[in-house]
Amino acid sequence: MDKLVKPNVKEVNLNFTAVQKCTATFSLSNLMHTMSVAVSLTTTNPSLFSFSQPFSIIPPLSTLPFTLSLSQLSDHPPLSTPPDAILVRSSMLPTGKAHQEDLRRLFSRPGRHVFRDATISISLVGPHVIESLISPPPKNLDTAFLVSRAIAWCDEPQLTSLLRSATVSGNSYITSALIDAGADLNNRDSEGQSVMTLAVRSGNIDVVQVLIDSGCTVDNSIDRLLHVAAAMDRVDLMETLCLGFGDIDVNSVDSHGRTAIHVAAIHGLIEVLQFLVSVGADSDFADCYGWTPLHFAAFEGHVETVEFLLKCSTFVKYAVTKDGKTAFALAVEKGHSHLYDILQLGDVLHRAARRDDVDGMKSCIAEGAKVNSRDQNGWTPLHRAAFKGWIESVKLLLNHGAQVNLVDDTGYTPLHRAVDAGHVQVAVCLIAHGARANMKGLKDVVPFKLDCFKNHPSSHVTPPCQESSMRQWPLPFTVPFTVFGACPSHFHFILFIQHWLLMFT
Repeated sequence: MDKLVKPNVKEVNLNFTAVQKCTATFSLSNLMHTMSVAVSLTTTNPSLFSFSQPFSIIPPLSTLPFTLSLSQLSDHPPLSTPPDAILVRSSMLPTGKAHQEDLRRLFSRPGRHVFRDATISISLVGPHVIESLISPPPKNLDTAFLVSRAIAWCDEPQLTSLLRSATVSGNSYITSALIDAGADLNNRDSEGQSVMTLAVRSGNIDVVQVLIDSGCTVDNSIDRLLHVAAAMDRVDLMETLCLGFGDIDVNSVDSHGRTAIHVAAIHGLIEVLQFLVSVGADSDFADCYGWTPLHFAAFEGHVETVEFLLKCSTFVKYAVTKDGKTAFALAVEKGHSHLYDILQLGDVLHRAARRDDVDGMKSCIAEGAKVNSRDQNGWTPLHRAAFKGWIESVKLLLNHGAQVNLVDDTGYTPLHRAVDAGHVQVAVCLIAHGARANMKGLKDVVPFKLDCFKNHPSSHVTPPCQESSMRQWPLPFTVPFTVFGACPSHFHFILFIQHWLLMFT
């Protein structure tokens, strides 16, 4: 016979509770028919575990219960892998009687009279064990093994509570294990906050994906997942949510009537804005107070955000809040002078350039308008004035730093526009300020169309010297001599411009 007693379990499960006395029971049965058996109980970690009676006597064919106790109260379970174990030794006791000290001496002497009957694993189980494993445990622990033992001793409410903790901590493995064990992944707390909301806030994309793959649902009337991800500047999370939930509402609103785009605009998160617009979010959406995303971007002074939102809409610039304020008014209120041009002064300057309102242009420039700002077609105020032929407006803009060779969205410079419209004096003025006839636009070199000048009244001019032998010089454009003066040197300069233009047409 190789053993005298037999345990009723192969593993003792000790349900751990923080700062409380923790115990577990098991039984040993005497296999001898006619003789009592002495039993010695120890553990592989005597400092942690103890027995009320480490030595006992079991009568023939009888069974006795034993209690294992955690020796010290603790906030955290004393986990280990491999797990600690109970060591069961036995020895025949013909007399059937002995004192504790006699039994101690019996088992202290090595020899064939002592049987090593069993090794019983000790597993710490229950929700407190799982809770301790949610935050990263020591690397020497086998988390999967410990979780598999502890999780079986949790009921559904405990599993669901642990699931919320696991998602907050961003632990994707335990999140998956808890769902498999029966946790309610669509549970909401007393405030209606979902497990998915907690997962998004954790910022762990793996946890979010686990919940999606496990069948988590979204309630667009309550959940504000995109708002949370937007505030975190997490485009990757937003992509995962949009791919995982085909019915997610990209224009869902919070208690203030604000969408995720409002959140991104407040924080100046340009990549988040770009993504939301790409999936159909409304960049012109107004909240309960009439504030659009542009109002918030202007109020916060976010230049890139303002520029992007203006490209998404042509009218939102002039939308007013319920207090009657435009985005420009809010920028002025906060002193964001770097936004004045793009929000209003640029438009005013363009209108003034179109109308040849020189005084209005001077006022705009003095207030901070940028002379090289562009409209929706890429035109600068100089394009506008050149196309209209307003020479005084052109001169004013040039004197304030207007760039003569900027191209619009079709590749045309102000000189191209002046020539196309037949404004010779403006064209000459632009050339005198460095305009290049061979300026390459969006479609390579944009040719000049000089036919418009052939029948112009000033298309033929007489050189200032009145020699009878000097013929008239045909010029491809009108060049009033009042522009350059009447001296021969100026005349030769005009001929140089003529030749220079013809080289590139």
